[in-house]
Amino acid sequence: MGQDQFTQQHPAEQHSAPGSGDRTVPHPGRTGELDVRPDHGEATYRGSGRLEGRKTVITGGDSGIGRAVAIAFAREGADVLLSYLPDEEEDGRETARLVEEAGRQAVPVPGDLQDEARCRAVVERAVREFGRIDVLVSNAAYQMSQDEGIDGITSEQFDRVMKTNVYAMFWLCKAAIPHMPEGSTIITTSSVQAFNPSPHLLDYATSKAAIVNFTKGLGSNLTDRGIRVNSVAPGPVWTPLVPATMPGEKLESFGKQSPLGRAAQPAELAPIYVFLASQESSYITSEVVGVTGGSPIT
Repeated sequence: MGQDQFTQQHPAEQHSAPGSGDRTVPHPGRTGELDVRPDHGEATYRGSGRLEGRKTVITGGDSGIGRAVAIAFAREGADVLLSYLPDEEEDGRETARLVEEAGRQAVPVPGDLQDEARCRAVVERAVREFGRIDVLVSNAAYQMSQDEGIDGITSEQFDRVMKTNVYAMFWLCKAAIPHMPEGSTIITTSSVQAFNPSPHLLDYATSKAAIVNFTKGLGSNLTDRGIRVNSVAPGPVWTPLVPATMPGEKLESFGKQSPLGRAAQPAELAPIYVFLASQESSYITSEVVGVTGGSPIT
C-alpha cells in the first residue's frame, strides 16, 4: 500500500540506555532528541493519487504516527492542516516542509487541544484555508506511565489524559462535521490498550476504550450524512512519546511483547489511514482496524 520497505529493527535497543526510572527526553518529546529516528516513510512512501484534492486535518501531526500520515496523505494528493503543541513547533514545521515538498499545501497550527476554543479554532482555520474538511484524523494523545497504577495517577494527570485524548476528539468532531460533505471520513486513533490495558497505563487505556466506543457510536450517528467514522488501533509504535513518558527499564523492552517481537515504525501505520480516508473503504464505518503486530483486539 504505497510502501517499499520498513525499518524492522527494535529501536529501543539502539537508544541510549537510561538510568533506572529516568526518562530519556522531556515530555512531550521531540524527534530530534531520539538517538534512533522513527521511520515516517520519508524515503519510502510512494503515492498514487488516492486522495487527490482532499482537504485534511491531522492532530498530533508534528511527529510519530501523525507525521507519517501527513507524508502519506500529501503524497496521495491531499492538502494537510497540522495541529500540534506549541512546544513541538520544530517538528511541526518539519512535517509541514515534507508536505510542501510533496507539492501540497501545509497549514501548521500550534495550540493545546485541551481547550475547546482551540479545537474550534483549528476547524475554523481549516475551513478558511480549504473551504471544507474531507478527512479529519483525531490523533493527538497524551500518556504517562505510572508503575503504582491508580495510586500514582493524580487528578491532574487523569484530567490531561481525558481532555487531550477524549474531549478534544469530541470537540473537533462536533466543530468539523458541519463542514464535512457527503463522502467525508473521520479517523480516530485508539490503541491495543483499549482491549488489553496495561496496569501502568490505566488512564490512557481507559481513554482509548472511550475512543473505540465513540467511534462506533458516531459512525452509526452519521450514516445519514454520508460521513464514515473508523479507528486505527496501533500496538507499540516507536515515537517521541514513548521515551518521554516511559521509565528506562520499560523502554528497553518496548514492543517485544507483541507476537512480531518489535515495535512498529510510524510508516507501517500510515497506509491504513490512507485506506480509511480513501474511497477504497467506502463500505466500512464504525470499525476498528488493529495494527498491533499480532496482538488481538477483542
